[in-house]
Amino acid sequence: MRLGGEPESGNFEDRTGQGSSGLGGMGGGNALGCLIPLVMSRFGLGGVVVLVIGYFLLSSLGVLGSGGGVLPGSGQQQAVPAGKSTLDPNMREFLLRVLGSTEQTWGEIFAKNGARYEPTTMVAYSGGTQTACGLGQAAAGPFYCPNDTKVYIDPSFFNELSQRFGAPGDAAAAYVIAHEVGHHVQDLQGTLNQAHDLQARASKTEGNAVQVRVELQADCYAGVWAASAHDSQGSILEPGDAQEALRAAEAVGDDTLQKQAQGYVVPDSFTHGTSAERMAAFQRGLKGASLAACKF
Repeated sequence: MRLGGEPESGNFEDRTGQGSSGLGGMGGGNALGCLIPLVMSRFGLGGVVVLVIGYFLLSSLGVLGSGGGVLPGSGQQQAVPAGKSTLDPNMREFLLRVLGSTEQTWGEIFAKNGARYEPTTMVAYSGGTQTACGLGQAAAGPFYCPNDTKVYIDPSFFNELSQRFGAPGDAAAAYVIAHEVGHHVQDLQGTLNQAHDLQARASKTEGNAVQVRVELQADCYAGVWAASAHDSQGSILEPGDAQEALRAAEAVGDDTLQKQAQGYVVPDSFTHGTSAERMAAFQRGLKGASLAACKF
């Protein structure tokens, strides 16, 4: 993947080196125990550990909401003690450039559709961190929190993606970032709100099916970004990049992860889609290169 021609994003927080020290101050006991999942974009640990994100607070900005269930004080964040960054300079540059590319690409796509793209902020952390959606832990993999419109990533995940899941390469890592940014695009378009409303009236199995649709659309949006990202020399994709991204999509399918974790699959419990579905969704965005190619 040819990076360097796009501007580095300024929408970035470095919380690495703070470790689990930033996890205090949740208040009111176990806040996550009373939340139900919606956007939990799990990429890590074979689906055994899943970050619970949940109903989202309604606001004048149109963020998703719930009428209750969050314990008093659980949405509050306290100042995190200053810590020395442990983020590798090369990784930092990679994150900033991929995020900058998504900002440029989605800015252009939104403009073509008569809208303005409001960028997400990426938070790099190590081990765990507080979020407006609850406690974020590296074991859950990268995720998006609609309550603060931020993408959270522990960069060590990319080692796991390469070594454990067999999906190495910068294009595979960029796919993961683009998928999470895809959730932000859904947030801006109101799709997450629509999904929340559908889940509120659905059974658990039906709710899981809605979640699969959310995740597959985010995969499709990752493909749209990959097809559309460019600099002054043209597309930033190089030969083999699309295949790298597809290997990553295949590696994190529900069926693949469940087989690794427990030796069998339970389709009714799928929340992200099968490997085949995730690859197909990415390819659909890659070929269509437009919002219209990724219907919810």
